[in-house]
Amino acid sequence: MSGSGNVQMIKAGGLSIEVERRGAGRPLLLLASEEQLEREASFVDELAKTFEVIMPSPPGFGTSERPDWMGKPDDLSYVMLDVIDVLGLKDVTVVGFSLGGWIAAEMAVKNTTKISKLVLVDAYGVKVGGPYDRDIMDIWTDHPSKVVTAKWANPENGKRDFSVMNDDQLTVVARNMESFARFCWSPYMHNPTLRERLHRVNVPTLFIWGEKDGITAPSYGEAYSKLVPGAKFVKIANAGHYPHLEATDAFMSALNGFIN
Repeated sequence: MSGSGNVQMIKAGGLSIEVERRGAGRPLLLLASEEQLEREASFVDELAKTFEVIMPSPPGFGTSERPDWMGKPDDLSYVMLDVIDVLGLKDVTVVGFSLGGWIAAEMAVKNTTKISKLVLVDAYGVKVGGPYDRDIMDIWTDHPSKVVTAKWANPENGKRDFSVMNDDQLTVVARNMESFARFCWSPYMHNPTLRERLHRVNVPTLFIWGEKDGITAPSYGEAYSKLVPGAKFVKIANAGHYPHLEATDAFMSALNGFIN
């Protein structure tokens, strides 16, 4: 279990947004996955030894406000850009995981003036195949056991003990999943226009992918990376959709080699 940092509520884009900050140094904006498992992961504390790690919860996640008009990750990306402005950040390294990676990509096609590097880890966000190709596993209609097996190289790594969580923590878990479905259900897990905008990403970009990811396969990640000018692609062995949690050392080696 990782230690928690300084958690505060800020106003960004007129919304109350929860932000956790750890460490000191160059700013690193960490956009967590839809499950926000990263907040409890040891690698965040490792990053906080050399960076100030800033973890905002997008609208609808954690305890951040979610207005009714907001309906897509494209909307969330504007608020995350507002967070950068409100906090006065410059030369920010942005690292996004899963849904957080999609939000990071949406940010980068809009404005990179304060972003120095971009890292997308097993991100959603684009359609790379034909109209009848299943690019991304249907995680809401397939059986949960099948989804767990696809998500984790070792399904045991995906088990969470909800019995030890208090009501507030359980409320956040439920809220995260509800918001995830709200923002990503239709069109399923992608923004049809994002693919056509990725040529605008003009900062060094690294894609990190779990070799055994059955949700978004490595072939999807490679096709995604080729849409970003000059982007690099790295596969992590013995890891599924969350390589930073299943193969932390290998993940950190790939990440540090790019951001340091």
